[in-house]
Amino acid sequence: MQCYSFIKTMMIIFNMLIFLCGVVLLAVGIWVSVDGSSFLKIFGPHSSSAMQFVNVGYFLIAAGAVLFFLGFLGCYGAQSENKCALMMFFFILLLIFIAEVAVAVVALVYTTMAEQFLKLLIVPTIKNDYGSQKDFTEVWNTTMKAFKCCGFNNYTDFEESPYFQKHDSFPPFCCLNNNGTSTTEPCTKEKAEEQQVQGCFKQLLTDIRTNAVTVGGVAAGIGGLELAAMIVSMYLYCNLK
Repeated sequence: MQCYSFIKTMMIIFNMLIFLCGVVLLAVGIWVSVDGSSFLKIFGPHSSSAMQFVNVGYFLIAAGAVLFFLGFLGCYGAQSENKCALMMFFFILLLIFIAEVAVAVVALVYTTMAEQFLKLLIVPTIKNDYGSQKDFTEVWNTTMKAFKCCGFNNYTDFEESPYFQKHDSFPPFCCLNNNGTSTTEPCTKEKAEEQQVQGCFKQLLTDIRTNAVTVGGVAAGIGGLELAAMIVSMYLYCNLK
């Protein structure tokens, strides 16, 4: 009986934390969507160039709503010993866990297919919008500066883009100095061909492989917490009268 009471208490505390995280994410998501300018003043201009406010706001709202509902279900089910709530909590967690495993398998097995799909989607957008759409241009500039990469594949992605037509050169990130920083001189086709700065997709894959232990550890930790929560909810469900 003491074991049951302890597990029930831990279930309530754990889901209360999930509930509070959901509230915070919901609040931040609504704030970003409604008043992105004040968000910018606090977190600086790089938060704007790294991601587009509306998309980030909606993502945070969606994630916050899921955590809010999940935490509420777990707390309510454990506190009131409601079998229906506990079973619903278990199945939602199970669906999330299966979706995460499926995404991981697809990412590992179909990396090449994903690269081809993203290439068909992103490269034409770069050619059409880079240099003319401010937000899109800033997102790519921040990405290329952070990862020291050029375009999705390489400098050729920017050919025929509004930026290339206006400046008759490629973005400075496609030509690096000896110290690894972007050049201040015009990045001509000859310089870009000579340096062959790696595309951002391959650079991202390289960084992920370099930090595979950290990424795998975080993923395993999240998966372990989800499995533990499912086991605890099922234990409570089976021990309720």
